[in-house]
Amino acid sequence: MPSGDRKGPRLQAVPGDPSDPAGFPRTVAAFEVWLGVHGYTPSTIESRRRAIVFFVAWLAERNITRPVEVTLAMIERYQRHLFHLRKPNGQPLTLRSQAQRLTPLRAFFKWATRQHICAINPAAELELPRTEQRLPKPALTVAEAEAVLGVPDLNTLTGLRDRAMLEVLYSTGMRRAELAGLHLHDIDIERRTVLIRQGKGRKDRMIPIGQRALDWIDRYTTTARVQWAPSPDPGVLFLTADGTPVSLHRLTTLMKSYVTASGVAKEGSCHLFRHTTATLMLEGGADIRFVQQMLGHVNIATTQIYAQVTIHHLQAIHTATHPAAANGPRRQRPDGDSRVSSTAVLKEEDQLKNRPDPR
Repeated sequence: MPSGDRKGPRLQAVPGDPSDPAGFPRTVAAFEVWLGVHGYTPSTIESRRRAIVFFVAWLAERNITRPVEVTLAMIERYQRHLFHLRKPNGQPLTLRSQAQRLTPLRAFFKWATRQHICAINPAAELELPRTEQRLPKPALTVAEAEAVLGVPDLNTLTGLRDRAMLEVLYSTGMRRAELAGLHLHDIDIERRTVLIRQGKGRKDRMIPIGQRALDWIDRYTTTARVQWAPSPDPGVLFLTADGTPVSLHRLTTLMKSYVTASGVAKEGSCHLFRHTTATLMLEGGADIRFVQQMLGHVNIATTQIYAQVTIHHLQAIHTATHPAAANGPRRQRPDGDSRVSSTAVLKEEDQLKNRPDPR
């Protein structure tokens, strides 16, 4: 496994004259301050800044250096530029990526207009591209998840740590940043809960965690972490061998390498376990609103995406009701009606799943 770490790319400077009070460098800096004052997270501020930098760099090539000089026609021309832009591999930007570069421009110019930097909002009538509705990548099955969990070398301290991190991701479906931000006092062993502080949107939430994951956390903290923790101990749960918190990039690299090493025919990293948790819980009969609470989704429509990939029950209904689902004729009901209710199918399916294993 790779042991190095890497910091994220440095933010680019905003093109333009920093001494110009009406130029882009000064106004973008003021916009960042405004976002921070109004509670936007550092990651949101950074992503908006990057999108604006791309646009300002494009404008600079056309000698446009101030927000007040920008028109709707310019922004629409930039939108066409994004549509025709090609990545280093020759692929175009997805519609979602194009929208992610344009949405911050609408926010920036709305703010600039309210601050009287621009007389009118040039982005007010900008129409964003219609983003495609895409399903998440296939989740792991139970057997595949167990195969990934079994990859770390438990004869090493880092292997114990990595197994504990995998177990927590699998048990809770938390985000990568939420895992990296866990502290010792966020784990309540007696109640079997974990407190996620300042999750996405700066929201806290309390969620359950399985006993197996708690056991691995205990094994890691009493063997590896106790040797790595610095003095004074900041309390971050998952540390590197030099006592520093495990970085987001390191988490991605590790989890991806374990998925690859397991031999499962699926790709992914930390978020793959989030997909897996949601999918397996819904297939197991969990109410979608409980899964929404587990994952910390503000909008239930986000959680419903996972409901679309839980095809297990749909397949059972299809087999029982579609005339071409099997080679033989579909069975008849006692009353002569060939229709089969979905409720009956699901009830029969549950009975089959609960049948004792003959082995």
